[in-house]
Amino acid sequence: MRRRIIKINEEKCTGCGICVEACHERAIEIVDGKARLVSDEYCDGLGACLPACPEKAIEIVEVEAKPFNEEAVKERLSRLKSVCNCPGAKELEIKRPLSMKAISRDESELKNWPIQMKLMNPGAKFFSNSDLLVAADCTAFAYASIHPEFMRGRVTLIGCPKLDDAELYYEKLLQIFKTHRINSVTVLRMEVPCCSGIVHIVRKAMEDADALVPLREEVITIQGKIKQKEVCHVL
Repeated sequence: MRRRIIKINEEKCTGCGICVEACHERAIEIVDGKARLVSDEYCDGLGACLPACPEKAIEIVEVEAKPFNEEAVKERLSRLKSVCNCPGAKELEIKRPLSMKAISRDESELKNWPIQMKLMNPGAKFFSNSDLLVAADCTAFAYASIHPEFMRGRVTLIGCPKLDDAELYYEKLLQIFKTHRINSVTVLRMEVPCCSGIVHIVRKAMEDADALVPLREEVITIQGKIKQKEVCHVL
């Protein structure tokens, strides 16, 4: 049957997630950094999400679609309500004083949450006007002073270029560079060859977003030393 449902323009969507909360039927989810209509039958076509979208990326269209299923919506809402909201994906900016005094290794310099790129929302406000640290997972365990030397004052993102979804990371980084003003990027990786992939992902995302941002690559040895320091590129 033909009826009215929402249509989301993925090019305009920044993945901010505001529409998810605005939809009373919870017919929208953030998938791979973009808002997606989960199923036609969850959308009533009234468009409560339209005025909530800051990018005007949602519109009402008339297309062939499944009928609106109120019972299915009730089951979905009940199912979502019974699932505890995961605190691991809740955005949080952690305020820390930027003192010129020496920083103790006992003090954390983490200033954002989440840090795993799989959980990261590219539209998170803490990205605006920030310095980024994109670190391979293993560097935190190999390099003892990662907090004071690399994380201090930076928004931290972590991932593994070999075991994780590199295309997903590219898409998220691309949206970050397109959406926010980024002051600088530091990529921290291990000396093993497979870890160089994280540098390629960051560089490709920056290039495709036309981001003219200073990029610094640093390499950590398996013994926990800095092998390559202050290698700078300006794209």
